Amino acid sequence: MEDSQAQVARVAPADPMTPAERYAELFVDVQCSRVFEDSKTFVDCIPRKDPEAILAAYRACKDDPQFDLTTFVMGHFTPECEPVSNYVSPPEQSLVTHIDGLWDVLTRRPQQHPEYSSLLPLPYAYVVPGGRFRELYYWDSYFTMLGLAESGRPHLMRTMAGNFAYLIDAYGHVPNGNRTYYLGRSQPPLFAMMIDLFARYGVIRRARDYLPQLRKEYAYWMDGADTLPRGEAYRSCVRLSDGTLLNRYWDERDTPREEAYLEDVLTARQSSRPAQEVYRDLRAGAASGWDFSSRWLDDPQQLASIRTTALLPVDLNCFLHKLEAQIASLSAKSGEVETAKAFQRKANERAQAIRRVFWNEREGAFFDFDWQRDRRCTMLTAATVTPLYVGLADREQAQRVAQVIRQRLLCTGGIATTEIDTDQQWDHPNGWAPLQWLAIRGLNHYDEASLAQTISDRWLAMVGRLYERRNKLIEKYVLTPMEAGAAGGGGGEYPLQDGFGWTNGVTRKLLRDNPQHSRHQSRSGTS
Repeated sequence: MEDSQAQVARVAPADPMTPAERYAELFVDVQCSRVFEDSKTFVDCIPRKDPEAILAAYRACKDDPQFDLTTFVMGHFTPECEPVSNYVSPPEQSLVTHIDGLWDVLTRRPQQHPEYSSLLPLPYAYVVPGGRFRELYYWDSYFTMLGLAESGRPHLMRTMAGNFAYLIDAYGHVPNGNRTYYLGRSQPPLFAMMIDLFARYGVIRRARDYLPQLRKEYAYWMDGADTLPRGEAYRSCVRLSDGTLLNRYWDERDTPREEAYLEDVLTARQSSRPAQEVYRDLRAGAASGWDFSSRWLDDPQQLASIRTTALLPVDLNCFLHKLEAQIASLSAKSGEVETAKAFQRKANERAQAIRRVFWNEREGAFFDFDWQRDRRCTMLTAATVTPLYVGLADREQAQRVAQVIRQRLLCTGGIATTEIDTDQQWDHPNGWAPLQWLAIRGLNHYDEASLAQTISDRWLAMVGRLYERRNKLIEKYVLTPMEAGAAGGGGGEYPLQDGFGWTNGVTRKLLRDNPQHSRHQSRSGTS
């Protein structure tokens, strides 16, 4: 594969500035005037000339009584459109065949890069989620890759591996997505898990070749940890009063998210806290991938009460444990004995902390921890399965978590995100593909096969029912009895999206693991 740096050099360089930095008051005016219904549309627009010339033209004419902002914007920018696809899904084909045919529709091949676009150029082809999400997303991609593997797309997995390695080399971390306005944050760090997937399916020759990127990503998450006093936090790191070191979600910026500028401004106005604090917590919530959920809120019904940076998430720390263990394992294979010992020690210490800090003996489940108030959170979420997924729970803990899932989170369509109904999309009654996978695989690790199979069967039945009705897969689903399989999930900041990368990936993998499932069949009943 061609050197990634050389490959990127063949396309236009990324604009080092974000749209808000480039367009100053023009950006603010466009977003606050709702020139586009979706705030993400403008930050993804392609300028038709040099941004400095556009801004100068705006400043010269904006006070004219005849000036029309929408006309100006449409004359100087081209909204980014979905690539044209001739793919038509025949209504009689099976779900497996439908998913296998979608990968080409969702694949982007970066042969040229629009000048001054917010898109960060990547060297190789990649799969996007779909709909309004026209760029590579970090944690989405892991679950998408599960399906790519089963669909026989190792080359596409290999190119995505190259893209993630390139992003870490270029920026020091994997951004939320490959857009300039996402550079201030990452997402759940799953590159270490991707490497296991690559190795399992023969996508890469040697996993240890990715050690430099794993070390660099770890340094990003642990920046400032070595000198952090007890009871304080710095960026992603928090040291508790007893000296325990754990992590939180974080974003370098404390301004409104550019892709949701007006929404964030309006949210901050509803809070008595300084606006910058609210913006930071909204950005950190986006970094979590759970944007948004009552999980992060003081008042489950008020987004303005968000306190993401005050919480230590159980899933994030499980993923970082996997990163530490992966570095230890690959370092040992590379003959770096002292490094392997050091990272195994870090992994062991984090494992002990996860079992001590996040486990609630009375409730029988893992919960997030509020480090600012020095107490464990009380809201049960699907993140409780993550210690099972990475193998950190003991046998009794796993059995109790399984019991809690049966009693409190299991729905007609799979495992719910939380127990609380809100207008946030990462809450009950919505169900999300990645959480189904974490639960199913985590439960199977501890011989809770019956519950795992129940979740898988219910998810596949629900996805299949909506596919039969509407000939598509979607971003999220309603899990409750009346609607399961009949409607897509609601809530959130934007309309329900079709596609959809991680739904396709998880569903394709589950169909492979359940070869007798009826959703393998076409609508005419034949395989």
